[in-house]
Amino acid sequence: MLNGKTFLAIIPARGGSKRLPRKNVLDLAGKPLIAWTIKAGLKSKYIDKVIVTSDDDEILDIAKQFGSGTIKRPDELANDTATSFDAIKHTIENTEDYDYIILLQPTSPLRTSIHIDEAIEEVENKQADAIISVTEMDHSPLWSNTLPDDGNIKDFIRNEVKNKRSQDLETYYRLNGAIYICNTDILLDEKKFFYQRSYFCLYNE
Repeated sequence: MLNGKTFLAIIPARGGSKRLPRKNVLDLAGKPLIAWTIKAGLKSKYIDKVIVTSDDDEILDIAKQFGSGTIKRPDELANDTATSFDAIKHTIENTEDYDYIILLQPTSPLRTSIHIDEAIEEVENKQADAIISVTEMDHSPLWSNTLPDDGNIKDFIRNEVKNKRSQDLETYYRLNGAIYICNTDILLDEKKFFYQRSYFCLYNE
């Protein structure tokens, strides 16, 4: 809790994963991958409750071992077409009311409780509806383009960029998926995280 506002951390972790099978339970430095996110959430000064939502009994058992609350997700919310919002909404509907939801994805194990608390403090500092973590990009997207069918890359780089040094280009940032914080009522109404009063927090992985 921070200044009377309550925070629920939701960790979505379905059992199926095509790119890296069973990724949420794979060992990382002596702990299952998901354990690092649970640990960070539980160490937060402001998070009131941490819940892992999953369709997978092994993941739910591991979550309990590391001190997290759990909610069993129905199969229809764990297939390839189900969205993170679907899992969040199901969790909200099956637990107590909280002012803010914090989405913590297990695939950001280096994110710590300090990063989370700094993001929560930004909610208060900016009176924000949402706070979303971003990371500085290693390479400017201005050096990127799609590839033509004929293989000719004469116009791959735009003219206004061709004679510039990389250090003279603007700094770009990308979403990193580590921290999403949102006012619960607004999230349920809008089904998204980007609003008029959405702000960034910088988290370099």
